[in-house]
Amino acid sequence: MSWSDSFLVLVLALAVEAAFGYPGRLYTWIGHPVTWIGRLIKALDGSFNREAWSGRRRRAAGALALLLLLTVTGLAARSVEFALASVGAIGLGALVILASSLLAQRSLHEHVAAVSSGLRERGIEGGRTAVSMIVGRNPQSLDEAGVSRAAIESLAENFSDGVVAPAFWLGVGGLTGAALYKAANTADSMIGHRTPRHEAFGWAAARFDDWVNLPGSRLSALLIVAAAALNRNASPRGALRALLRDASHHRSPNAGWPEAAMAGALGLRLAGPRIYGNVRV
Repeated sequence: MSWSDSFLVLVLALAVEAAFGYPGRLYTWIGHPVTWIGRLIKALDGSFNREAWSGRRRRAAGALALLLLLTVTGLAARSVEFALASVGAIGLGALVILASSLLAQRSLHEHVAAVSSGLRERGIEGGRTAVSMIVGRNPQSLDEAGVSRAAIESLAENFSDGVVAPAFWLGVGGLTGAALYKAANTADSMIGHRTPRHEAFGWAAARFDDWVNLPGSRLSALLIVAAAALNRNASPRGALRALLRDASHHRSPNAGWPEAAMAGALGLRLAGPRIYGNVRV
């Protein structure tokens, strides 16, 4: 797929996903590409992650599992691209639908908007229920400001890794590039945690996800600055100032970029202490 073809698919996929999301009927028929990737990750975790092994051996096994995941995903996506390229406009349409499934702008908008409507219509409990769908922390300890902050933080971070990063890799590498990115990102979300089971095994997945999110996180921050310039209630200067001052202070090498830009644009403080499970981090 040429650069011009990749760009066309990117533009069409963004438009289709924004307008329709992932069709429910299609999900019923074939599921979702991310769920396919998730099943493969779960199988690799069960087969390669042995608790009796040393941390060093489990780290090596995790790297091998990641390599297998990327190989299978890349070959499958490339085969689909090759097959669809031979059937003209129908193939292009199918390719656009598949590519749109790897973007999450409509879903992100709907989930964040649900937090706003939940707070407005059902009070703090409605907000907590809605925000629990998009954050991993315990929402029961959050007041209205905390719920709002959690939603905005999730919006900023997921704008990067759910919209901008997959769109970037779709533009650079076509369906294969976007699929490889989603495989890496899904692996990080499933096994890239510092838990007894996954701290060693998921090390490679977490580090690789950091790497593939570098361009998307920086680009998303710049897009937030640009968007602030188009909204009279936001401050592009504040966004840029916070970005330059605070992005590198985040524990994540990537999440701090969109979160700092969003905080500066809106004149808020984000990314403070939070509760995951019963642990304050």
